[in-house]
Amino acid sequence: MFVGTFEHSLDDKGRVVLPATFRAQLVDKGFLSQLDRCLGLWTEEGFAEVAQTLTERIREGLAPQEAMRAFAANAHEVRPDAQGRITIPQRLRDFARLERDAVVIGAINRIEIWDASRWDDQSGIADDSLIQAVTALGL
Repeated sequence: MFVGTFEHSLDDKGRVVLPATFRAQLVDKGFLSQLDRCLGLWTEEGFAEVAQTLTERIREGLAPQEAMRAFAANAHEVRPDAQGRITIPQRLRDFARLERDAVVIGAINRIEIWDASRWDDQSGIADDSLIQAVTALGL
Protein backbone atom coordinates (compact mmCIF):
# COMPACT_ATOMS: atom_id res chain seq x y z
CA MET A 1 0.00 0.00 0.00
CA PHE A 2 1.34 3.42 -0.97
CA VAL A 3 0.58 6.46 1.22
CA GLY A 4 2.13 9.85 1.92
CA THR A 5 3.36 12.95 0.10
CA PHE A 6 7.02 13.57 -0.67
CA GLU A 7 8.66 16.51 -2.43
CA HIS A 8 11.64 15.76 -4.64
CA SER A 9 13.52 17.25 -7.57
CA LEU A 10 14.36 15.62 -10.87
CA ASP A 11 18.05 15.58 -11.61
CA ASP A 12 19.60 16.52 -14.95
CA LYS A 13 19.14 12.95 -16.22
CA GLY A 14 15.39 12.92 -15.51
CA ARG A 15 15.66 10.78 -12.39
CA VAL A 16 13.58 11.15 -9.25
CA VAL A 17 14.19 9.58 -5.85
CA LEU A 18 11.41 7.34 -4.56
CA PRO A 19 10.70 7.29 -0.82
CA ALA A 20 12.27 4.30 0.93
CA THR A 21 8.86 2.91 1.90
CA PHE A 22 7.83 2.88 -1.78
CA ARG A 23 11.12 1.35 -2.98
CA ALA A 24 10.61 -1.68 -0.78
CA GLN A 25 7.53 -2.60 -2.82
CA LEU A 26 9.30 -2.08 -6.17
CA VAL A 27 12.43 -4.16 -5.54
CA ASP A 28 12.01 -6.31 -8.65
CA LYS A 29 10.45 -3.78 -10.99
CA GLY A 30 7.59 -1.40 -11.52
CA PHE A 31 5.73 0.06 -14.46
CA LEU A 32 5.42 3.76 -15.15
CA SER A 33 2.75 5.14 -17.51
CA GLN A 34 0.53 8.11 -18.21
CA LEU A 35 -2.28 8.85 -15.82
CA ASP A 36 -4.53 11.85 -15.17
CA ARG A 37 -2.17 14.85 -15.70
CA CYS A 38 0.53 12.93 -13.85
CA LEU A 39 2.42 9.65 -14.07
CA GLY A 40 1.31 6.44 -12.41
CA LEU A 41 3.78 3.91 -11.08
CA TRP A 42 2.55 0.41 -10.29
CA THR A 43 4.05 -2.80 -9.01
CA GLU A 44 4.12 -5.52 -11.66
CA GLU A 45 0.99 -7.05 -10.13
CA GLY A 46 -0.78 -3.70 -9.91
CA PHE A 47 0.02 -2.89 -13.53
CA ALA A 48 -1.36 -6.26 -14.63
CA GLU A 49 -4.57 -5.59 -12.68
CA VAL A 50 -5.04 -2.19 -14.33
CA ALA A 51 -4.41 -3.71 -17.77
CA GLN A 52 -6.95 -6.47 -17.04
CA THR A 53 -9.57 -3.98 -15.86
CA LEU A 54 -8.99 -1.80 -18.91
CA THR A 55 -9.29 -4.85 -21.18
CA GLU A 56 -12.62 -5.77 -19.55
CA ARG A 57 -13.94 -2.22 -19.94
CA ILE A 58 -13.00 -2.24 -23.63
CA ARG A 59 -14.84 -5.55 -24.14
CA GLU A 60 -17.89 -4.05 -22.40
CA GLY A 61 -17.76 -1.01 -24.66
CA LEU A 62 -17.03 1.31 -21.71
CA ALA A 63 -13.57 2.37 -22.89
CA PRO A 64 -12.04 2.83 -26.35
CA GLN A 65 -9.32 0.51 -27.66
CA GLU A 66 -7.11 3.59 -28.02
CA ALA A 67 -6.96 3.85 -24.23
CA MET A 68 -5.17 0.48 -24.01
CA ARG A 69 -2.85 1.44 -26.84
CA ALA A 70 -1.84 4.66 -25.09
CA PHE A 71 -1.51 2.98 -21.70
CA ALA A 72 0.72 0.18 -23.00
CA ALA A 73 2.68 2.13 -25.62
CA ASN A 74 3.67 4.78 -23.09
CA ALA A 75 4.47 2.33 -20.29
CA HIS A 76 8.06 2.02 -19.15
CA GLU A 77 9.57 -0.67 -16.92
CA VAL A 78 11.59 0.81 -14.07
CA ARG A 79 13.85 -0.47 -11.31
CA PRO A 80 15.10 1.79 -8.53
CA ASP A 81 18.90 2.14 -8.59
CA ALA A 82 21.12 1.89 -5.50
CA GLN A 83 20.15 5.45 -4.49
CA GLY A 84 16.43 4.71 -4.94
CA ARG A 85 16.08 6.72 -8.15
CA ILE A 86 14.06 5.83 -11.22
CA THR A 87 14.63 7.36 -14.63
CA ILE A 88 11.57 8.94 -16.23
CA PRO A 89 11.73 8.89 -20.05
CA GLN A 90 11.51 12.28 -21.76
CA ARG A 91 8.13 11.53 -23.41
CA LEU A 92 6.59 10.81 -19.99
CA ARG A 93 8.21 13.89 -18.45
CA ASP A 94 6.71 15.92 -21.30
CA PHE A 95 3.26 14.41 -20.75
CA ALA A 96 3.28 15.21 -17.02
CA ARG A 97 5.08 18.56 -17.54
CA LEU A 98 7.81 17.44 -15.17
CA GLU A 99 10.77 19.77 -15.29
CA ARG A 100 12.42 20.14 -11.90
CA ASP A 101 10.21 20.11 -8.80
CA ALA A 102 8.10 16.98 -8.38
CA VAL A 103 5.73 15.59 -5.79
CA VAL A 104 5.57 11.84 -5.28
CA ILE A 105 2.37 10.69 -3.61
CA GLY A 106 0.98 7.39 -2.46
CA ALA A 107 -2.45 6.65 -3.93
CA ILE A 108 -3.10 3.33 -2.14
CA ASN A 109 -2.57 0.92 -5.08
CA ARG A 110 -0.12 3.06 -7.05
CA ILE A 111 2.36 5.89 -6.81
CA GLU A 112 1.68 9.16 -8.60
CA ILE A 113 4.41 11.53 -9.75
CA TRP A 114 3.23 15.10 -10.24
CA ASP A 115 4.79 18.34 -11.36
CA ALA A 116 4.82 20.38 -8.12
CA SER A 117 2.70 23.25 -9.47
CA ARG A 118 0.14 20.85 -10.96
CA TRP A 119 -0.03 19.03 -7.62
CA ASP A 120 -0.66 22.32 -5.82
CA ASP A 121 -3.70 22.85 -8.06
CA GLN A 122 -4.86 19.24 -7.78
CA SER A 123 -4.42 18.83 -4.04
CA GLY A 124 -7.04 21.48 -3.26
CA ILE A 125 -9.52 19.71 -5.52
CA ALA A 126 -8.64 16.38 -3.90
CA ASP A 127 -9.18 17.80 -0.41
CA ASP A 128 -12.64 19.10 -1.38
CA SER A 129 -13.52 15.74 -2.96
CA LEU A 130 -12.52 13.90 0.20
CA ILE A 131 -14.68 16.17 2.35
CA GLN A 132 -17.67 15.56 0.05
CA ALA A 133 -17.10 11.78 -0.02
CA VAL A 134 -16.70 11.52 3.75
CA THR A 135 -19.88 13.52 4.28
CA ALA A 136 -21.88 11.58 1.66
CA LEU A 137 -20.71 8.20 2.95
CA GLY A 138 -21.06 9.10 6.62
CA LEU A 139 -17.49 8.13 7.47
